[in-house]
Amino acid sequence: MIKLENISFDHCIKCTVCTIYCPVARATHLFPGPKQSGPDTERMRIKSPELVDASLKYCTNCKRCEIVCPSDVKIADIIQQARWNYLKKKFRIRDFFLSRTDLVGGMMTRLSAIANFFISLFPVKLMMTLVLKIPYQRVFPRYEQGTFRKRFRSIAAAQRAFDRRVVYFHGCFVNYNNHALGFTLVRVLNAFGIGVEIADEKCCGVPLIANGYIEQAKRNGAYNIAHLSRATRDRELTVVSTSSSCTFALKYEYSHLLELDNSDIFPRIEYITKYVFSLLEEAAAPPLKPVGLRAAYHAPCHLERMGGVPYTIEVLRRIPGLDLVILHSECCGIAGTYGFKSEYYAISQNIGSDLFAMIERAEPEVVITDCETCAMQIAMNTPYRVLHPLDVLAMSLGE
Repeated sequence: MIKLENISFDHCIKCTVCTIYCPVARATHLFPGPKQSGPDTERMRIKSPELVDASLKYCTNCKRCEIVCPSDVKIADIIQQARWNYLKKKFRIRDFFLSRTDLVGGMMTRLSAIANFFISLFPVKLMMTLVLKIPYQRVFPRYEQGTFRKRFRSIAAAQRAFDRRVVYFHGCFVNYNNHALGFTLVRVLNAFGIGVEIADEKCCGVPLIANGYIEQAKRNGAYNIAHLSRATRDRELTVVSTSSSCTFALKYEYSHLLELDNSDIFPRIEYITKYVFSLLEEAAAPPLKPVGLRAAYHAPCHLERMGGVPYTIEVLRRIPGLDLVILHSECCGIAGTYGFKSEYYAISQNIGSDLFAMIERAEPEVVITDCETCAMQIAMNTPYRVLHPLDVLAMSLGE
């Protein structure tokens, strides 16, 4: 049965602009494009599910089709739902572990030195290619010792002393792979007179959605909504995140794809640069110092989809001495766990090749991006250090 709230495909005017802007359609003939895989065939799938096209699996859910659609058709959502509803599900241990970031992260941070050593060995990488179908060329992020949450306890009391506070949804990457970014956020917000709290949380669900574990994604989503609501409702605190994909999931994927009621927290969720922009507008904002740095900025797909890129650019433009080159780039190609799968690796690299070339032509000292997986892709394919916007702002604040 057709759900009336789910027929945005009927608004498609067949202009094909989504296909023109689709990074996957440009990289491989195996994907016919968002228009055909989304609105065009959704009409047929509703009548005859056996008409499902296996090319659906090549969609990265980057949302670029939705960014450019003049009719506001939820093209990527249509494709994702069709993958769940129609494609035959096949259990793969690789996909299970790639989607269980809390499970894997919890294990790896207990043995981080050993884990980091072994996953960098070529024989181990070759074994993962042969057995798990994870490309040996792919560089895995390093794991920290312990978790950010555990380390945060040492400063939690000091943070509660601030009159103004936010709730920080740190996400899996900060918790298991990059504690420094979490503490950079704390130092930056403290410089503005803002304290930081954290609530109980689970993985936002993005890797679960990508790998088809929808029921688990819904459970994680419901858990996060409940705990963030409890932490913010009475005091009306803002929820900030340093991950553009986590922010997008909390704000939009929960309601659009997972059909969860996140109305209680929706107006409170902000990506960190939008929140910092509002702080910079205040009269009491601390002065910024020159950084003397040339940087190229890459805008992640999900941040573009939710309209957050202008805030990042404006924050960076306010930093004295930052020679900023804004790249006219599109998708980096990694798309979360997509680029960690052998069957998609060549497509992932092909998609990212234009970005890598743009970065080389810009001749920066560093590259800036808001997304942790974009940072992985850029760091692996270029010789440049990759920073989060908060890292550069911290330099300018002397933090």
